[in-house]
Amino acid sequence: MKKVVLISLLTLFSNFLIAQKTETSELMEQDWANLKKYKAENEKILESQNYPDLVFMGNSITEGWVNAQPEFFDNNNYIGRGIGGQTTPQMLVRFMPDVIALKPKAVVILAGTNDIAGNTGFSDVKMITDNIQAMTQLAKANNIKVILASILPVYDYPWRPGLKPVEKIARINSWIENYAQENSHTYLDLFNPLKDEKEGLPKQYSEDGVHPNLAGYKVMAPLTKKTIESILKQ
Repeated sequence: MKKVVLISLLTLFSNFLIAQKTETSELMEQDWANLKKYKAENEKILESQNYPDLVFMGNSITEGWVNAQPEFFDNNNYIGRGIGGQTTPQMLVRFMPDVIALKPKAVVILAGTNDIAGNTGFSDVKMITDNIQAMTQLAKANNIKVILASILPVYDYPWRPGLKPVEKIARINSWIENYAQENSHTYLDLFNPLKDEKEGLPKQYSEDGVHPNLAGYKVMAPLTKKTIESILKQ
């Protein structure tokens, strides 16, 4: 009887250790900010010292832009560091390796829409603007010029319908514009050139009302390039 009890205890203890090891391994594999995504590409840049003129920090809108118009980035020595679904706290975590370490002359920060959609939980306006401000201050401290892009128009998020984001987007864009002006940064208005009568993203520029299609990016690209060239000449 004692032998059976001992074997049972040893089995339970062994199972507990296996479970703990598995849980620890899973935790170690977690990468909340997805720092692994651009790690290899960043290392190549650092080894070659072929630094970009400008980095785009963002979410799926930036990532999709690189895929839709690769020549816009390649021909101008720009690189994209967008990750689909990301929110401003995730971008802030990876701002050092994905922007600062690459020693660009300037950065475009296009962020905030996924925060409004609640992708990583609740975010109010101040939480979002605090993270944008923190990224901006990191760039400034490292002598990187900052272009703060407006959040693009959204009337409704298809994966989170009913949030009514129009007012929140307007408040954040107003803050971004004022903050840029007051702190000698550059504001890039991509909202007004793309919006429709409902303050959303029309079908001619987007299939889902959130992510630009090629036609949308073709509106964004010349406005962005003109802004970038103006600050790089300063």
